[in-house]
Amino acid sequence: MLRNLLGLPLLALTTALTPALADDPLQLPEIGDPASQVVSPQKEQELGEAFYRRLRQTVQFVDDPEIVNYLRSLGNRLAAHSSEPGRAFTFFIVRESSINAFAAPGGYIGAHSGLILAAQRESELAAVMAHEIAHVTQRHLARAYDSASRMNLPTAAAILASILIATQNSEAGQAALMSVQAGSIQQQINFTRGNEKEADRIGMQTLRDADFDPAGMPGFFDRLQQQSRYYGTPPPFLSTHPVTSDRIADAMARIDQMGRSAVEESLNFYLIRAKLRAATLEPGAAVDYFSDIGSDRLPPAARDYGLAQAYILAGQADKAIPLLRALHEADPDRIAYRIALAQAHSREGQTRRALDTYQAAITLYPGNPVISHYYAEALVHAGEHQPAYDLLNRQVRQHPDATDPELYRLLAKAASGLDRPAEAYEAMGEYYYRNGQTHAAIEQYELALQQKPQDFYSSSRLEARLARLKREALAEREQE
Repeated sequence: MLRNLLGLPLLALTTALTPALADDPLQLPEIGDPASQVVSPQKEQELGEAFYRRLRQTVQFVDDPEIVNYLRSLGNRLAAHSSEPGRAFTFFIVRESSINAFAAPGGYIGAHSGLILAAQRESELAAVMAHEIAHVTQRHLARAYDSASRMNLPTAAAILASILIATQNSEAGQAALMSVQAGSIQQQINFTRGNEKEADRIGMQTLRDADFDPAGMPGFFDRLQQQSRYYGTPPPFLSTHPVTSDRIADAMARIDQMGRSAVEESLNFYLIRAKLRAATLEPGAAVDYFSDIGSDRLPPAARDYGLAQAYILAGQADKAIPLLRALHEADPDRIAYRIALAQAHSREGQTRRALDTYQAAITLYPGNPVISHYYAEALVHAGEHQPAYDLLNRQVRQHPDATDPELYRLLAKAASGLDRPAEAYEAMGEYYYRNGQTHAAIEQYELALQQKPQDFYSSSRLEARLARLKREALAEREQE
């Protein structure tokens, strides 16, 4: 049975917990159908949050603010044109070279970095994300984890995370699966062929409505299938989403019915992919890669941007600056060039120039989360703790549920620099908690409560948060 578990499909994380669904590619779920009665939306969200935190303990995430924000913007654009435009999704990137993506309870959708690098057009990446969104909105997941609703939260989250680990590393997966006693799982269930076809159909409709090219879906699937035939080993995406000639033909037929329209590809997609490529290669290899004029069939601007990123990572920021200046002069509204130029100045020790570049950018684009993140980081490193604290505090208060862990770590540094130890410990507590380290978070909150003086409101808030963390830690300990 354990050998079977290690073959579980990545996207079908939760489907390992329940009986198979009916293979009906035509029937859509109705309001009030059994899927909505299996588990409440609140329970689903709690399970998704616990799964996400558990995942952060065990796999490496891509936390670059610019790259993550791009995927979130892409995902939210698609979600706004899905069959449930009001539903909240959380999009994130796992640092893994294989080509894959997966959906989990609560609208958590992850993409491997290898998927982004493999996509040749933005519409191809959007196609995979739209497919995953469709699995969520069509209740393919909600119907599949009835058993999870009867487990305690830490156990269910641990099992889901362990199945994911198993699909990436069999040895780590075995250890993780045994640690949560996953032997209690009775069956291995995949998404049915009907689920997959329905996700294709709904996903392609979402693509068209969001002004992407629906042909990106069958085109990408077909290319992956052809490559797997040539190299002999299919990418994980094809293992978790079995693609047949029938599925591809069905998708192409739907495109003919929809009608084709010209879609302008986004330069930001190529810039983000270039930055991710530079970050995943050794610095010297990245410089060589982007120095090749035909590298990856990139637009010239993306190639120069990738080379600049490679120079920065290789400690040659002086070579990056003229490239970035030229890019910025040719396209002054492109935020990516401003950020990269500021980073290059910072690497060259030109701190004031870097801060001025960030300040000009945030003035033009107030509230931009990516600029705010990088600007606050630069302010902390420059020892300008008050403006960094103000900027970070505003960010975490405006978007507490979507705040990345790194922002809390920066906030802790800024608060410490201002001699606000209680706030520093509290921020570090949130940093650890959001990285799945509940016990470390408890220690930080206990230290925060030891600081004097504390006003009544602050003490009450810290005590309430500490009590909740202790309840979660107790549940996790019982699961172990």
